[in-house]
Amino acid sequence: MLRNVLKGDIDIRSARTLVSMAVTHTERRLHQMMFSDGDYERKPIIKPSGDRPVVEVQDSLEKGYSVVHVQCKDRTKLLFDIVCALTDMQYVVFHATVNTSEHRASLEFFIRHTDGTPITSEAEKQHVILCLRAAIERRAYQGVRLELRTADRQGLLADIMCTFRENGLNVTRAEISTTTSEALNVFYVTDPFGNPCDSEVIESVRHKIGLNELKVEELPSIYHHRGDKPTLSATSSFGSIVRKNLYNLGLINSHS
Repeated sequence: MLRNVLKGDIDIRSARTLVSMAVTHTERRLHQMMFSDGDYERKPIIKPSGDRPVVEVQDSLEKGYSVVHVQCKDRTKLLFDIVCALTDMQYVVFHATVNTSEHRASLEFFIRHTDGTPITSEAEKQHVILCLRAAIERRAYQGVRLELRTADRQGLLADIMCTFRENGLNVTRAEISTTTSEALNVFYVTDPFGNPCDSEVIESVRHKIGLNELKVEELPSIYHHRGDKPTLSATSSFGSIVRKNLYNLGLINSHS
């Protein structure tokens, strides 16, 4: 299925696919791939005030450390994502403090290079800031959450992506899994500019794919904030689902 939509080349518009025989935690490997692909260099979506992570890097030269301050929304695996990013950049964390309050997180890291030296240039500080922002935002959910549950077949994913593109939907995150002959795919979609989708567009896509197969599981909070009353039926998704995360599909843009 994936062969239909993934291209393993260095074109920034396509996905970079690698095969590793080593035993590496799946989500750890995803951070490595995204960092290698340079996702931190891409222009981010403009977000509402307060949604963007705030990252600062300061010197503590008298102690031989660089101090990284992070303030952002609290969420599951936030610390994991930040430490993965620091490790990918060849830094070692010698001390850290983490505080959370009312869905906000404040983290502080004392870091050095693996050779024991602190950050020494402004350019390097900016690189660390961009990489940490990207690592925090990769796991962020943007857009309407759609769940597709249908019989698995060859070319299914390619057909779904084609329908999304034809209707101007941009996939910011996808979770792909199959069990025997059934496919369970979760997509987070926005409009081409990263804004919430029009409810009529979502309904049109559902009719084309199948109302019983493609369901709306979650609406972005902006619908509720601005008083919109979309015709979509939003339900809460409960239950444990074994998900295999897939980032940067070859024929879509990634903003995470």
